[in-house]
Amino acid sequence: MMKYSRLTKEQFEELHQEFINFLATQSITAKEWKTLKEIHPEAAEEEMDIFSDLIWEGALKNATYLENISAQQLFLFKIEVNEMKLIVVKSKNETIDITTAEGYQWLQKNFASDEVEFFTSSKAFSEEKNQDIFSLIKQGAVITKGALYGFFDGIVN
Repeated sequence: MMKYSRLTKEQFEELHQEFINFLATQSITAKEWKTLKEIHPEAAEEEMDIFSDLIWEGALKNATYLENISAQQLFLFKIEVNEMKLIVVKSKNETIDITTAEGYQWLQKNFASDEVEFFTSSKAFSEEKNQDIFSLIKQGAVITKGALYGFFDGIVN
């Protein structure tokens, strides 16, 4: 039973060497892998799922910042030990799309105007901290280095 979700074909290609190393830890050679895929595809799928969960587990454990950006809003998350902090930056100007370069430049120039609102909150993690983070990713958030969070945190605090 998978805990997260299977990596995409592109992600598997990017992590090709790591997957080979993972199979080696399972004592599966390249030749055996080929045979396993042909004769026992369900076992091969299971190995791919286990590997995917390991990769997700590592990525989620190391995630410190997440961003989910839509046309009118930035959702900026900071992952702390027991809680996540959130800064929402909302443009009230519906003609601006902050996902575009022009829209983002507008936001940088106008963040102090009445056309931009800020909200902050924090929420304690459930028993499954990584699942909480993963659910944000499933909703469209991406792991980042936190530059936007840092910038707007300086403004709201």
